[in-house]
Amino acid sequence: MRDVIIIGAGPAGLAAAIACRKWNLDVLVIDEFPKPGGRLLGQLHQEPDGAWWNGIVETEKLLKEAFSLSTDIRNGVSCHNIEKSTENFIVYTNAGTFSSKKLLSAAGAAEVAAPVPGWTLPGVMSIGAAQVMTNVHRVRVGEKGVIVGANVLSAAIARELQLADINLLSMVLPVKNKANYNHSTPSKVMEGLVRIAHLAPSAFLRFGSKFAKADFVKKLAVKFYPKNGIKMWGMPIHLRKAVVSINGVDKVESVTLCKITPNGDIIKNSQKTVDVDFVCIAGGLYPLVESVSILGCPFIYLEELGGHVPVHNEQMETPVDGLYVAGNITGIESSKVAMSQGDVAGLSIVKSLLEDSFSIHVQLQKSVENVKKVRKNASIQFHPNITEGRDRISKTFNQIKE
Repeated sequence: MRDVIIIGAGPAGLAAAIACRKWNLDVLVIDEFPKPGGRLLGQLHQEPDGAWWNGIVETEKLLKEAFSLSTDIRNGVSCHNIEKSTENFIVYTNAGTFSSKKLLSAAGAAEVAAPVPGWTLPGVMSIGAAQVMTNVHRVRVGEKGVIVGANVLSAAIARELQLADINLLSMVLPVKNKANYNHSTPSKVMEGLVRIAHLAPSAFLRFGSKFAKADFVKKLAVKFYPKNGIKMWGMPIHLRKAVVSINGVDKVESVTLCKITPNGDIIKNSQKTVDVDFVCIAGGLYPLVESVSILGCPFIYLEELGGHVPVHNEQMETPVDGLYVAGNITGIESSKVAMSQGDVAGLSIVKSLLEDSFSIHVQLQKSVENVKKVRKNASIQFHPNITEGRDRISKTFNQIKE
């Protein structure tokens, strides 16, 4: 029996494994992807201070430390069921059955679909798939395309595609329907763009973002949004244009665009068809929680964290004895936050399994404070009011445990 099994070899899972191995715990890390690293593998962007964040390099650093500690990491291993007895967890996978005293789920996040007519055609993909194909597999996704959905994720990955010399005509919204209201309503989308304007190369956009946090300013900005869009890295971002349909017979051949009102309604007789050979759909991310839901872990819906998240405290413990969580499964944030959370989870597991020495306690408290520091300094925030969301989830945990 292992001391701990970690589901997910992304930034949170690897950081947790390293923390556990430093205290000589018996650790097994499993991940269904062929390579360790998770979403880190596709990331490549420039920070506000000019430094480059290269996810492949960061993954290599984590793996170098993990392997120096003889960490058992197994890829291509899919978990399809988990059971909990009074003493241990039993994890069922395609590579056999494993058991452990503690279990950490660092399962990460999945992409939200923003349905558009024609989205099943070959050549249509999620923005995350385009990122992986480009940065991990070095496969060109197409010659000329558009991004449907303007948010933190699409803006960051758009730049990565441009660096790979992929021609992006523009970023537009999906046509409004019941399933994608927040992604198709210009006023809602503007809220997200305000949180990334500081990354724009345009000094005007950076300066304007300081004032656009006020509701009345956002309404004015949407109402008088330039017809030709606002360029970010040379690519126009349109809040007053939407994709009505993706067209083609056996593959993507064009998209039909229309102009929309500030409320996202179609303006009549404004449709125009543009030739493209690929379309990236960006609906955002949501926590991937199936691995803990089957263990009876309670959840709470928090828009600030991206959806339903497992209840947990600052030490990454859940109300289910022996079950821990870390990374995007706890709410959508940056990889840096995920790594710092993984360190906390690992030290929490160490504290629960080993004699509660003062040194472990001190390290754990420092790690908890580091998560707050990393979160505060994050250059990209996927959702507003993240700190408030974290406070609510901690209070819910305390209420359950009382």
